[in-house]
Amino acid sequence: MFDKTSKLRYKMKKIFSIIASSFLFAGSLVAYGQDATIRIHEAGTGVTIPAEIYGQFSEHLGHCIYGGLWVGKDSSVPNVEGYRKDVFDALKNLKVPVMRWPGGCFADDYHWMDGIGPQEDRAYISNNNWGGTLEDNSFGTHEFLNLCEMLDIQPYISGNVGSGSVEEMAKWVEYMTSDAQSTMADLRRANGREEPWKVKYFGIGNEAWGCGGNMTPEYYSDLFRRYGTYLRNYGGNRLYKIASGASESDYNWTEVCMKNIGNQMQAISLHYYTNIGGWTGSKGSATKFTEKDYYTTLGKTLEIEGILKRHIEIMDKYDPSGRIELYLDEWGTWFDVEPGTNPGHLFQQNTMRDA
Repeated sequence: MFDKTSKLRYKMKKIFSIIASSFLFAGSLVAYGQDATIRIHEAGTGVTIPAEIYGQFSEHLGHCIYGGLWVGKDSSVPNVEGYRKDVFDALKNLKVPVMRWPGGCFADDYHWMDGIGPQEDRAYISNNNWGGTLEDNSFGTHEFLNLCEMLDIQPYISGNVGSGSVEEMAKWVEYMTSDAQSTMADLRRANGREEPWKVKYFGIGNEAWGCGGNMTPEYYSDLFRRYGTYLRNYGGNRLYKIASGASESDYNWTEVCMKNIGNQMQAISLHYYTNIGGWTGSKGSATKFTEKDYYTTLGKTLEIEGILKRHIEIMDKYDPSGRIELYLDEWGTWFDVEPGTNPGHLFQQNTMRDA
């Protein structure tokens, strides 16, 4: 999920080059009718891949949360404290290092106080981003952070800039992480959680250039500085404040953000999808595709290498020491939804092309 500094990025490139060379060498032996042997040596590269690269994204979209992660304690579906057991066990076996929630686009419509307190008293809303699904808010802050704690996952919270307020976001951080005697911390205690949680990653908005508010980078930069000022560190908790970064090759977005808020953020994000037809045009079928379609998707995938390098070059201009990290926290293939399904749920059948 994450891509770290330019130094790491170029080291990773060297690893991939070594692996590619090994397979090319093996292929040449086979071509001459000889047996081939590949030996993989664990030592020698001097590179450690950050665990966070294998992070997960949990958005209120389709059945990702309701019916996916969460079924409730009273469900007939086997569960662990309300978390669907087969999914819980799968996440445990995967040793997920970090998980992002509640979005995605949903994050900038999410008001966290709707999702705390007795579940029968929680507000319910229509998910206007994704298909008009009823959200009963039975999965909220406690449910997410408790899951992360049970599975030893670092939580990554996406805060609401688009439709929220500075006060709302500041109080959320206080509610989750403060060990003081304050209204927000005492409210958390009253809701059954005595000790504060540890929250490292905090995104100040999501896709501010699009569903997160349709902002210019200059306007978003000013908002980040304002919101970030009031996201305080409580007790021993230290926040990584993450700026809502660019879409794909929007290098101007990175340039403006690095210039205007580089000294106030710990990281900036980047989103990249293989939506070849663009966000409004046809992206092609997930299951019915030609050989040309197949290779077009692979080609779009490979383009990310150059895009990452260019964003990193811009970052290095303003941050030569590499203090600010680049988080590729949304990426993947993207095709048209399957016929007969709710278009807002974005259901796409996975195939070997995705792999």
